[in-house]
Amino acid sequence: MTTSADKPFRVSFWVVLSLIVLVGVLCGLLIPSTSNPRTIRTLSGQTMGTQYTVRIAPELPPDAGRIWRQVDERLAEINRRMSTYDPESELSRFNRLNSSDWFAVSAETAEVVAAALEIAEQTSGAFDPTVGPIVNLWGFGPDKGRTKPPSDDVVEDTLARVGYKKVSVRIDPPALKKSIPEVYLDLSGIAKGYASDAISELLNEVGFSNTMVEIGGEVRARGAKADGMPWRIGVEQPEDRGRLIHAAVNLVNAGMATSGDYRNFFEHDGVRYSHTIDSLTGRPVQHDLAAVSVIVATCMEADALATALLVMGDEKGYDWCIARDISAMFLVRHGEQIIERATPGFQKRIVTE
Repeated sequence: MTTSADKPFRVSFWVVLSLIVLVGVLCGLLIPSTSNPRTIRTLSGQTMGTQYTVRIAPELPPDAGRIWRQVDERLAEINRRMSTYDPESELSRFNRLNSSDWFAVSAETAEVVAAALEIAEQTSGAFDPTVGPIVNLWGFGPDKGRTKPPSDDVVEDTLARVGYKKVSVRIDPPALKKSIPEVYLDLSGIAKGYASDAISELLNEVGFSNTMVEIGGEVRARGAKADGMPWRIGVEQPEDRGRLIHAAVNLVNAGMATSGDYRNFFEHDGVRYSHTIDSLTGRPVQHDLAAVSVIVATCMEADALATALLVMGDEKGYDWCIARDISAMFLVRHGEQIIERATPGFQKRIVTE
């Protein structure tokens, strides 16, 4: 799998690459006006090293300042628990723990870790929240700049620290445990999706049932736009120059995430090495899948699955989705062209107008 290198979450690939979803271009936003029933109110700010955007199609004129404060406070709370860039976060303190004892965490952190480990198991390690050391080794972490591959011996040594089965989670009372002290747990491949879900739920609890939340490209839609039409989300064409829309999809009460490999890579001796790391081999994958988008019930799950499918590749990933009725679209390199391969569930969501 891949992880991230932004602040305060570690994102070697997915902050840059999860911006594939160009929400603002396609949502048809209007300037807020309490007298216009078609109004969509927009809040935006910075979190987790990237930008968040919240769009509300309100039944009643909202107190935008109050909502903005609640959103910021909720995001800050998640950050304090799961950030790898905050040295005092729960996750950072767990990573520093030189012990295999249980380490108490919040119920929320335990919930997200449990989800990460479950998806890791479902995908046979294609998604692995402990892969950070290998991602960093290949130069796709905070310390960028590698121009040639690491030696096989160094890769093998680093792999000894990696493996989702080296982490255990307990829900009651909530706690984490690692089998060896060197394990480094990184939730960057799932936490932005979780945060999008959390903000969507917060808005619903205070009375806003028609919302779209996007954090670094990870999207959670609830209800519909002010005109009653579905939230329309754009998927970027996987090119390393410029930003073009490949397709638009209608997103209804679901989460969507996209991962791609085309902006974060280096070349050495004619070989292209992307940030998409297979945690089983400790090396970048060598297939033609450029990007994959996933639509499922929650953005947290979509976030992790997009990473896993990018590691699997289009053939294995497509079959995996079909067997589990997962809606996904694979954009595959074929010479100079990009070939689209979408599951039936995803295909029916693509806008054809």
